[in-house]
Amino acid sequence: MADQNRNSLLGIVAAVAIGGLVVLAGSDGSLTVGSVAVFAFCGLLAFAINWVVFVPSNLAKTEHYFDLTGSITYLTVVVVALLLSDDLDARAVIVGAMVAVWALRLGSFLFRRVRRVGRDGRFDRIKTDPLRFFMTWTLQGLWVLLTTACALAIITGIERESIGWAAIVGMAVWVAGFVFEVVADQQKSVFKRDSTNEGRFITSGLWAWSRHPNYFGEIVLWTGIAIIALPVLSGWRWVTLISPVFVTVLLTRVSGIPMLEALAEKRWGSEEQFQAYTSNTPALVPRPPRA
Repeated sequence: MADQNRNSLLGIVAAVAIGGLVVLAGSDGSLTVGSVAVFAFCGLLAFAINWVVFVPSNLAKTEHYFDLTGSITYLTVVVVALLLSDDLDARAVIVGAMVAVWALRLGSFLFRRVRRVGRDGRFDRIKTDPLRFFMTWTLQGLWVLLTTACALAIITGIERESIGWAAIVGMAVWVAGFVFEVVADQQKSVFKRDSTNEGRFITSGLWAWSRHPNYFGEIVLWTGIAIIALPVLSGWRWVTLISPVFVTVLLTRVSGIPMLEALAEKRWGSEEQFQAYTSNTPALVPRPPRA
């Protein structure tokens, strides 16, 4: 227990420290309200919202509002950034709309899924440990800050540039990633709603091309926003390109693919069909299914 508490404390401190460094970098060249950089205010807001919602969630020992809070945080941070930033251009407005659309779609999807299932298995042990539970909410605040870093750099930046080739390419990449993620999620939802698929794993649609097509779409869409940001980045604000890097590392090395692959291996690892599926289907980057 002592080791677990120490690790939770270290996780909280590390999350806040990393967030602080990104806030400092993103505030270089940021518009200000009074003496406060808009980027910094939005970064602090990302943590504050999650810490506030943690209190009633911890008292009720529930994770039902975790994903919804993440979406609300994204929306709030982006809307506040737009409201507090002067001289908004098309690039800033478009990126703000992109983040808002993504957050509304994913947040509502995850919230409905938790309500339908009744719980999120990831939190079964975490929510009974207040310090570890608090660390999870803190990490969500960091997740919001890091993933929106490029978008916030665009919206809050002093530098403005007209829409050029980089923005057009970035928008096309974002649309491709968003569509890929939405279609993958929809296909899996339809698969799970079919009672004949009880206890089975999906191998059809985009899931025949990739074992985690929704995560591929997620990485691609944030990469699109990073591409849109390239013409307006300068100085320390280049650090905000951590956004797609963070999403990629998080989903491929930390809490995304590794966790789901371990659960799938535990559940279906002894089945020949599952072994064939994992052998012939890439974990992330899509590839046409082998004959």
